[in-house]
Amino acid sequence: MTHVSGWRVVVPVKGGDEAKTRLALPRRQRQELALAMALDCLTVCRDTPGVALVVCVSDDPDVLRAARAAGVGTVSPGRPGLSVAVAAGLASLERGPTAVLLGDLPALRSQDLQQALARALTVPGPALVADAAGSGSVLLTDPDGDVPHHFGPDSARRHVEAGAVALGDPLPSLRRDVDTVADLRAALALGVGPHTCAALAHDLPDLATTDLPAGCAGPRR
Repeated sequence: MTHVSGWRVVVPVKGGDEAKTRLALPRRQRQELALAMALDCLTVCRDTPGVALVVCVSDDPDVLRAARAAGVGTVSPGRPGLSVAVAAGLASLERGPTAVLLGDLPALRSQDLQQALARALTVPGPALVADAAGSGSVLLTDPDGDVPHHFGPDSARRHVEAGAVALGDPLPSLRRDVDTVADLRAALALGVGPHTCAALAHDLPDLATTDLPAGCAGPRR
């Protein structure tokens, strides 16, 4: 187990053919974009004040290699499934302030993540940040490391039923996960990170049919 002071953040990332299957893009573009979004998320998380350790959990060799190159710790769960990945990441840590952050947040800003983690310390027990739709979960925390994770369909409701307090802060960049092309457009409006921007620029001719903005628009402050 890894002991550090400060927040430890577990980021499960699915790579390969199964990455972002709801994103209506050709397979190669979808895989490249999924990895790029994860790298932007991991990098911001790594650089957020108060975060002492980031652990990327994946069985995909490309994801693990890129995460290590970004200076992030890695864990391989050995079996498929989001719940298995989260459990493997949590098992690698000693008790202490712990968060699970989903890796499909290309517009994530350090300020939003830092605010959410600070707010999480003001509530008893686990805290939750729901996605923009309000049904999914993008961040789940617990100051003692007992993170009651129930990721999957309708996870926000299930996390609240398990005792998590839903944080009401706006946190637009943290709530903007990407599963569909419409989600991607919304993330672009906020301003995505450099890896996502580069992936979109590389594939721009093929992406034209999706009616995406021709670039990485929007402020990123």
